[in-house]
Amino acid sequence: MLSGKGYNNIYNLSGGIKSWHAEKAFHSEERGLEFFAADEPPEKVLMTAYSLEEGLRDFYLSMISLVKSNETRRLFEKLSEIEIKHQDRIFKSYLDITAKPISRDAFNQSVTTKAMEGGLTTEEYAGTFNIDWESVEDIIGLAMSIEAQAMDLYQRAADASDHPESRSVLIQIADEERSHLAQLGKLMERI
Repeated sequence: MLSGKGYNNIYNLSGGIKSWHAEKAFHSEERGLEFFAADEPPEKVLMTAYSLEEGLRDFYLSMISLVKSNETRRLFEKLSEIEIKHQDRIFKSYLDITAKPISRDAFNQSVTTKAMEGGLTTEEYAGTFNIDWESVEDIIGLAMSIEAQAMDLYQRAADASDHPESRSVLIQIADEERSHLAQLGKLMERI
């Protein structure tokens, strides 16, 4: 399938993925799970997820002033707008679950997690990847990595959750991250 898409550097690992002995994913499987307690109710899960989306949005917005190319500035603006849309869906879910009459501003004040999607800080993402901040391809690749990390974190948090409704919320958010990843893949194909 990959070779049919134009990829040339493909390997079939004898023995499967467990036989891989080279570079591996960074950090442990537990990374990011500290944001989600196993017995957390769904409203707390949604507040944490909203905060992680805010962290990524802040990262994208902070990059706008650091890049020179108008094309990369527009890309960071577009990526930050995607996070706002996801925050809108999370906030709506929060209102639906809690039935609390809370304003968006009051809700924004109640979220406190200082990390980005996937559970890493801005500095950790920037330090982990060797990114050319003027390269649209590199930026989309980073965004795809962050979305994949976020999808994985939400799925792992769902698996670790003891609360059935929270598990359902986390799986829904993981599915939304999968959708974001697919959108970024289409964007990469277009460029």
